[in-house]
Amino acid sequence: MLEKMATCRHHCCSSFIFLLLPLLLQFHLGKSDLQLNYYAESCPNAEEIIKQEVTKLYDKHGNTAVSWVRNLFHDCMVKSCDASLLLETVNGIQSEQLSDRSFGMRNFKYVETIKHALEKECPMTVSCADIVSLSARDGIVLLGGPRIEMKTGRKDSKESYLTEVESTIPNHNDTMELVLSRFQSIGIDTEGTVALFGAHSVGRVHCVNFVHRLYPTVDPTLDPHYGEYLKGRCPSPDPDPKAVLYARNDRKTPMILDNMYYRNLLEHKGLLLVDQQLTSDPTTSPFVEKMAADNGYFHDQFARAVLLLSENNPLTGDQAEVRKDCRYVNSD
Repeated sequence: MLEKMATCRHHCCSSFIFLLLPLLLQFHLGKSDLQLNYYAESCPNAEEIIKQEVTKLYDKHGNTAVSWVRNLFHDCMVKSCDASLLLETVNGIQSEQLSDRSFGMRNFKYVETIKHALEKECPMTVSCADIVSLSARDGIVLLGGPRIEMKTGRKDSKESYLTEVESTIPNHNDTMELVLSRFQSIGIDTEGTVALFGAHSVGRVHCVNFVHRLYPTVDPTLDPHYGEYLKGRCPSPDPDPKAVLYARNDRKTPMILDNMYYRNLLEHKGLLLVDQQLTSDPTTSPFVEKMAADNGYFHDQFARAVLLLSENNPLTGDQAEVRKDCRYVNSD
């Protein structure tokens, strides 16, 4: 009897492992869908084409490099790095670009410039999601940031997630606790979150996003001279959102991705309320000080966080596709 029970245990255990093995294998394969040089055989020149197009666009329109970085953030924070951000409103789809969180985003048309170049070389091969990620990678280098070895193999979403944008993309006046929790929900720790804020080292911000810090009185946490400069850039407490009313995130190196952003924060020259909170929150302020003191450390942490962001929940199989046109789901 004991011998039969032992045999049964051995047989049942073996059967369980046999049944479990395909599930484990499937899980492993799902995690390894992204890989370096994913297009090595299907489109060997894909990454070089993207780099060339990004560089040409940067030479003509320098601000495109900033757009690529912002695209990555807005795409990957919402559900997945799946190019859902690029979908336009058509056939029941509501574009994520309609959200207030997408205010000021531009240069989407140049994504199509890159896509067209890839389609000429390798039709229906390179996903729009990989274009979003790789253009950000190459844009970061053009802005003086670190070179990031980024995996590829993402697929494109067949739907958009407009209703989820506001619950996932942090706002400029959110509490630091809320901001950290949103990044932590996709696996980015506090140190990485502070590093990602360093993207605010480049580009510019519309007055509507920080004018509340200037009127009726200047926010006391702002350097008073900086506050006066900002009032010169934004002379009205009720700016027209369609007017060209901007201030640079960083006046000293406005198009270089460097640690000047953190040095400005320590001098009370954070443009957005959420920026300045990095120095007042005890969980983030030590990282601000460390990044302000060491540009190499900032670049290392920025590269690590961007990599984590770019690998958030990649889509595979029937749930996704490679779009022919990044603006629209493929027709059946």
